[in-house]
Amino acid sequence: MTRFLPAVVLCTLVLAMMPGATAAGFAQREEVRAFIDEMHERHGFDRTRLMRLFDQAQPQPRAIQAILPPKDPSVRSWQAYRARFIEPSRIEGGLRFWEANQQTLEAARLNYGIPEEIIVAIIGIETIYGRNMGKFPALATLATLAFDYPPRADLFRRELEALLLLARESHRSPAAYSGSYAGALGIPQFLPSSIRNWGVDFDGDGQVDLASSSADAIGSIANFLASHGWETGSPIVAPAHVADDRAGVLIEAGILPRLTPAEMSAYGVISAVDAPQLPCALIDLVTPNEATEYWLGYRNFYVITRYNRSSFYAMTVFALSRELKAEREARLVAR
Repeated sequence: MTRFLPAVVLCTLVLAMMPGATAAGFAQREEVRAFIDEMHERHGFDRTRLMRLFDQAQPQPRAIQAILPPKDPSVRSWQAYRARFIEPSRIEGGLRFWEANQQTLEAARLNYGIPEEIIVAIIGIETIYGRNMGKFPALATLATLAFDYPPRADLFRRELEALLLLARESHRSPAAYSGSYAGALGIPQFLPSSIRNWGVDFDGDGQVDLASSSADAIGSIANFLASHGWETGSPIVAPAHVADDRAGVLIEAGILPRLTPAEMSAYGVISAVDAPQLPCALIDLVTPNEATEYWLGYRNFYVITRYNRSSFYAMTVFALSRELKAEREARLVAR
């Protein structure tokens, strides 16, 4: 029932229950010991070694504070969100990253069908081209979210398991990883399970290194998007206008593409005559006290939301990619 509590109340309850108020690690807790037993039985991990690792891992209450949803969801603002990422320094940094990794980006496009500007935009949004990969200790952070954050405990238990497997496969200590407050790692901010499933050794050095290798980050993002159904050459979005309240049912239906623009017209959705007649979803980008911005989200828009399940995020990837491509082309012409 905690998922129905207001965010501020949930935060207070969770932090109060956390053992982080003491110097003790996680290893003395019954649920952690059960998890260690499970890792031993399922994957052959040494119990003593895991006990030592979890005993040294300290709870990270800041991770829970950071991951909690906003206290008032109504204050979400598309214009404010967009402005955080579509700004001159991030565009300039993206152009430098593109120039430095031009051949690798082209290889990713040829191998996976993902446009260069989409990959560069994702890296720019995630870590400002590798500058901000996070400093949270990944093992302790995932343990905190797995055992002290009930709303998403199952997800983070799976990611904690994936981190232990990833570390063993990579011949590293699980305690050596650092990343975001949600346990995301490296230049592209992949969760451990994503690294295991879609990480690519794109520079051919025999290991997948998303923290130090831009090539591996580029190839892994391309592989992720391609594996989730990216359609090469297909549209991402098209502008739309909503004429009346009938469109509300389309918003409630979610972002999985189902209807063509022509079919949406029966719900009061108006699109350009040249909008591709392919399945799409109606995307509403809300800003308080401003008119809502509407777009048609096609299959490739939906694929971007598999990376981060937010329409704001996917639309920002598209917007930044468009800015990067236009500025790069303008500079190439001017040379």
